[in-house]
Amino acid sequence: MVQLTSRSASMSVESVERAVHAAGAGRAEDAPGGPEATAASAGEEPVRRDGPPDRLRQLVHRTDPLDVFPTGLTRLTDTQFSVPAHWPRSHRFFAPVDGCHQDPLLIAETMRQTTMLIAHAQFGVPVGDAFVMWELRYTTASERLELGEDRWDVTVDVSCSRIRRRGRSLGSMHLELLLHRQGTVLATGGGRISCTSAGAYQRLRGHRSAVFDSPIPLLPAVAPRTVGRTSENDVVLSPGTDPGTWLLRLDTRHTTLFGRPNDHVPGILLLEAARQAAHAATGSVFLPTEMQADFLQYVELDRPCHIEATVLPAGPGSPAGVFVRAVQDGEPAFTCTLRSPRSGEPRTDVS
Repeated sequence: MVQLTSRSASMSVESVERAVHAAGAGRAEDAPGGPEATAASAGEEPVRRDGPPDRLRQLVHRTDPLDVFPTGLTRLTDTQFSVPAHWPRSHRFFAPVDGCHQDPLLIAETMRQTTMLIAHAQFGVPVGDAFVMWELRYTTASERLELGEDRWDVTVDVSCSRIRRRGRSLGSMHLELLLHRQGTVLATGGGRISCTSAGAYQRLRGHRSAVFDSPIPLLPAVAPRTVGRTSENDVVLSPGTDPGTWLLRLDTRHTTLFGRPNDHVPGILLLEAARQAAHAATGSVFLPTEMQADFLQYVELDRPCHIEATVLPAGPGSPAGVFVRAVQDGEPAFTCTLRSPRSGEPRTDVS
């Protein structure tokens, strides 16, 4: 396993792959630990897909097994872990892009689930505690996402740093993640999370509990093809009043985006809104091979949220992209920069 730093997360996939091969297979004892980080007991029950049927789904905050991508967890050191995962070749929501590439948002969702799995199983975070994802980023390459004929078994190597404890539980930490498949680096990424106890979250957000029993109006959807979707059920944008702007469309019955009750807009839905806005803004097949997202505050379910997109030109060593932000009550709540190697091309079939 390669120890990833903040700098390595911004390296190209090819650069990281060269580092992996230079380091060889890697040994757990070579990886540095941290005195501030004390993981859960080594005697804890292993986490496996063939273990207790509800355990893995509970630890990744998913209720439907079709939406669970990690299949296990191995601790290498107190701060480094290996998580095997499986991606379906076709998912009801994370569907192939242009028919021949895996959906890059599978990277983000696998990172999200991996983070929660490690926090619960190895850092003592009670299942009832709340997570806040402050930052999430990844970099991949389009050729690494081509479907091919082989199974999509992925391994996620994780390194945790800047770990702050909250009693016996976890307060916050940074993560660097390397996803690889069949000896090839698939993607690199990272993020920053914090954890809030169930009691503290109730004090902070208890006044929002009424939204659980309040119907959220379902706004009209933009045409699915304009946002890279085939079904209106998966569209999360509603027409706005100005070019490059939309209203966030929330269907709380959506099986994947709202897999369990929530008092605010889930992060994966905001990432999907950013991707759909990028697709609409460029008018082309948008395969987000780079993403940098910052979650600034909770996006409430029962108040209008505006999605704004600005097309970004290509730069030195950087493909063209789109900057997206979500604005609620006049304040930015979420920002995301997405880049695609084909964002300037017309929408056509890709061989």
